[in-house]
Amino acid sequence: MAAFDMPLDQLERYAPDLAEPADFDRFWTSTLTAAAGPLVLDIRPEPNDLALLDCWDVTFGGFGGQPVRAWYTRPAGRPGPLPGIVEFAGYGRGRGLPHERLTWPAAGYAHLLLDNRGQGDLYGCGGDTPDPPSGAAMGGPGVATRGLLSPDDYYYRRLITDAFRAVMALRELPDVDPARIAVIGNSQGGGLALAVAGLIPDLSAVLVSSPFLCHIQRAVSLTDLSPYGEIATYLSVHRDAEPAVWNTLSYVDAVHFARRANAPAHFGIGLRDTVCPPSTGFAAYNHYAAADKTMHTYPYNGHEHGDAVHTRSQLRWLNPRLRPT
Repeated sequence: MAAFDMPLDQLERYAPDLAEPADFDRFWTSTLTAAAGPLVLDIRPEPNDLALLDCWDVTFGGFGGQPVRAWYTRPAGRPGPLPGIVEFAGYGRGRGLPHERLTWPAAGYAHLLLDNRGQGDLYGCGGDTPDPPSGAAMGGPGVATRGLLSPDDYYYRRLITDAFRAVMALRELPDVDPARIAVIGNSQGGGLALAVAGLIPDLSAVLVSSPFLCHIQRAVSLTDLSPYGEIATYLSVHRDAEPAVWNTLSYVDAVHFARRANAPAHFGIGLRDTVCPPSTGFAAYNHYAAADKTMHTYPYNGHEHGDAVHTRSQLRWLNPRLRPT
């Protein structure tokens, strides 16, 4: 795919004035307050057939106290407390198998991989967390349109709450230093990382690549690919729902969370990304409130951005900020 969005010099200045709900902070404060309750519900060792890493199957209380699964993996035999990382997976992916995501524990971090509720059927090795019925009609082929007519019913209200609670749960797990916690995600995971950065003021670092949920209305206007294409498809059938849809999405747009974030941030974007258009990720980056932030762009890459080259950049950037021992 050829470059289709703004040229880089315009992207670097692109900071659109997005309308924010007047009750945005109140909405999320009440949502997270309602989710208060026991965090770690169950933790048990999980065989992973690996000699150098230990793993546990963790269940914690997410949105509405509903059980959410995660893998907790850390270097075997390394004394704690260790700095921790919560990783959020991409759209359609579950937590998979315990040996799938090993970069961060192999680098010396205590690593919690969140399972995406109600996802896991598009690629990878599946998920283990259901999304109990909320009473809202699902609509569309995927979770991007589930409960789309109301901020209270919308799927991403639940998933963002799970992501917030995952950070709190990691802080309670054995051998974790609760004062040294970072969040990381690609695509949907990048949007979740930005949301959490705006909701938790004392994170140590945020790593975001090809983020979903940013400047959503523009994204829907630029691409027909999933997940944004699912929203356009929904509106092609529910023609009178547009005002309600944009209102709902304004409560989960990561640009609003970015304005509230103060943790150091590392971004990566492929300038030929037709899944999450570059300008939408730059909108979040340019509004990101912390002064300590860096952007890495890949002019000839799409949604995969810099791939392993970018991971190396993340590792080198994060180490001095969390300093694993």
